[in-house]
Amino acid sequence: MTVEARLNELGITLPQAAAPVASYVPVVVQGGMAHVSGQLPFVDGVLKTGRLGEDVDLDGGMEAARACGLMILAQLKAAGLLEKVERVVKLGAFVNSTGDFTDQPKVANGASDLMFEVFGEKGRHARAAVGVPVLPLGAAVEVDAVIAISE
Repeated sequence: MTVEARLNELGITLPQAAAPVASYVPVVVQGGMAHVSGQLPFVDGVLKTGRLGEDVDLDGGMEAARACGLMILAQLKAAGLLEKVERVVKLGAFVNSTGDFTDQPKVANGASDLMFEVFGEKGRHARAAVGVPVLPLGAAVEVDAVIAISE
């Protein structure tokens, strides 16, 4: 089954790949790996902002992480790589959170679970989930990825 067919089966429509907000490119391919720049959580075209532990709850954080994951897939599609995914190798999740918020791994599950839903076992990956005091544009979450691709 193609990735596009799996997305359709799941009822998932990918967003339009976002343009970079600074001086970088969305995807770099080197040595059979696609490095996807950090993606922000656009939900229905609106950036999900705020801080976990302050004005965003856990469910809202997980939704934001999932939106970041959808944007990672959108960037892969825009680069012509979506059907070349061999394995999701690693996700890095950055969670805009207060000093006493400690559920960053649960927030990151929003993106991780999406990768498993879409890619099955090849969607299981290594991961980092880090709390940070601020993210670009006030985003609640940012997620980057390393993806093994076929040549």
